[in-house]
Amino acid sequence: MRDLDWNSFDVLVVDDEQDNLDAFRFAFRKSFKLHYALGGAEALSLLERLDPAVIVADQRMPGMSGIEFLKQAKERRPDAAGVLLTAYADMAVLIDAVNSGAVDRYVQKPWNSKELAVVLRQAIAGVATVRENRRLREQLAHYAGYLEREQRDPIDFGEIAGESEAMREVAARIGEVAKAATHVLIEGEEGAEKEVVARAIHVGSPREEQPFVKVTCAAFRGEALERELFGWRRGAFDGAFTERAGRLELAHRGTIYLDEPAPLTPSLQARLLRVLTDGEVERLGSTETTRVDVRVVLSLTPGIEEAWARAGVLPELVSRLSVFPLRLPPLRERREDIRALAEHFLRKYARRNARAATSLSDEAIAKLTAYAWPGNTRELENVVERAAILSRGDVILPEHLAFTARPQPAEPPPRPPRAADPEADAAGKALAAPASSRPKLDLSSQLDDIERRELLAALERCGGNKAEVARQFGMQRTTLYYRLKRLGIDT
Repeated sequence: MRDLDWNSFDVLVVDDEQDNLDAFRFAFRKSFKLHYALGGAEALSLLERLDPAVIVADQRMPGMSGIEFLKQAKERRPDAAGVLLTAYADMAVLIDAVNSGAVDRYVQKPWNSKELAVVLRQAIAGVATVRENRRLREQLAHYAGYLEREQRDPIDFGEIAGESEAMREVAARIGEVAKAATHVLIEGEEGAEKEVVARAIHVGSPREEQPFVKVTCAAFRGEALERELFGWRRGAFDGAFTERAGRLELAHRGTIYLDEPAPLTPSLQARLLRVLTDGEVERLGSTETTRVDVRVVLSLTPGIEEAWARAGVLPELVSRLSVFPLRLPPLRERREDIRALAEHFLRKYARRNARAATSLSDEAIAKLTAYAWPGNTRELENVVERAAILSRGDVILPEHLAFTARPQPAEPPPRPPRAADPEADAAGKALAAPASSRPKLDLSSQLDDIERRELLAALERCGGNKAEVARQFGMQRTTLYYRLKRLGIDT
């Protein structure tokens, strides 16, 4: 109660005698935000435009008693707390009024200003709680509705948006495979809607209520991906101080989405094949087998399958993962979809950033359609988000659209003829000399350079979180700190 600003809540005082209203004004004008009415009829008229937290009414009023007035007031303002000022002789009538809900509190006359102030504060606090609860319920309903709309949005989940024949075919294939338990291979360029398609498959399947687990495989190097997928027992490797379930176990009865899982170590290949064929996983360092029911959805960029073949990935694994291939055409091949996608992203970011822009001009659509979109849908989303921020009106214009500059490799300039350089000639002769006669290379420094690059990349990938870097490399944090210090990496 002490945190409430009592003067921010309206209090309506109703009495048929001006002297009584003046006494109320004198006692409480500094403590509460007061409004006055002479009699019930005037008060009911005032309630058409006033929404008070508390209504204080005298019982003995000609034409309309306080109880009769409060009953009608409750119909107009059901949240308001009704306080009745009454004499002891009115107690029988008062009990009926309290039971009917017309009167929330009563104060016997003559009233004491301190006691009545407490009653008013308690009444205001109760109404404030009711209003706050209603506000929270409405806010929760709004967010729930927003999330429901987002989840069912045809672009984000159930149906992939697009007027093109290619995307209608993709949507049809999603509908076909969603109901089955088949593993799916999604092939698409960087920035295409591969994760959107994976989620659409999950949402359209009987597994919808179960987990959807996404694994960005590029975030894990070497054996770290195997540990992330399969988990480990305590002591399985240096730094495994506790037991941990893998992502495959967490996705039990749901879907696991593997984003660009390359390269694959031989051990990881064998483990994945066992999951795909038998539905069994073993945590690292354990011989105990756990059964999992999980659909694997895999995304690859074009050409990765050939790279897998060159890297000697097990043919059985490739076959299992390629049962249902699904190719996403790049955005430049389906320009008729650009308008629908751009309008969706505009709605999304106008809501999120509270921007006024709600449409794109025909000139802006023409400019978007003419662009090649090397970054596909992700680049389109970034362009529209930026335009929604830059726009000051309700329409996106061509000048609000800024595309990402992608520099093209330039032809190297011709080499000018060089003057004779005895030292360079000597170095060239040394490189051309037989290996046995060349000077020895500093292998240790080269290895340090490689380790330094890997650690810097991991630190950038993990946002400087050393604990996460140590976990990904499977080492103790003290070991990581030692290596960072030895390699001169100041973080």
